[in-house]
Amino acid sequence: MDIQIKGHNLEVGDALRDYVERKISKLDRFLPQEGEAQVDLSVENSRRSVQRQVAQITLRSASGMILRSEERSGDMRQSIDASLDKMVRQVRRFKGKHWDARHGDAIPEPELALEPDEDEEEARLVRTKQFQTRPMDVEEAIEQMELLGHDFFLFYNMATASFSVVYKRRGGGYGLLLPEVV
Repeated sequence: MDIQIKGHNLEVGDALRDYVERKISKLDRFLPQEGEAQVDLSVENSRRSVQRQVAQITLRSASGMILRSEERSGDMRQSIDASLDKMVRQVRRFKGKHWDARHGDAIPEPELALEPDEDEEEARLVRTKQFQTRPMDVEEAIEQMELLGHDFFLFYNMATASFSVVYKRRGGGYGLLLPEVV
């Protein structure tokens, strides 16, 4: 697995780089095919010192699967460990759903010391919602999202003649998701 490590407002030293590479390499047990892991480490200016150290892990597999986890704490290594634990749960959930359907057997359990998350339940569809939409541009979609008080808004994009999503970004501003069918 190709591992890329980036630091924002932080110098990533050799010791921290080795720590991240050693931890992330454990994910090879779950995703043996070629893939890429991007680790973004940052120190943010926050009033709460326990929330300043941020570790974000993004996995991209050769098959096109993308998984992301982010954790914050007062210690960078603690943030990395917590983000990795969250990523392992996501990979297990993803592999469990897709691996069993294709191969008919369970994925091997790696030798990671993880305790099951008590509040994590199997995801279940609890509501289906239909809504009417009309073609609109991005600015109108942002206005609709703000009027509804939502964090995201699905709309039919006139410019691309397909469905798109606008969303509020944590750091301010908006994002636009343009799906591609592969």
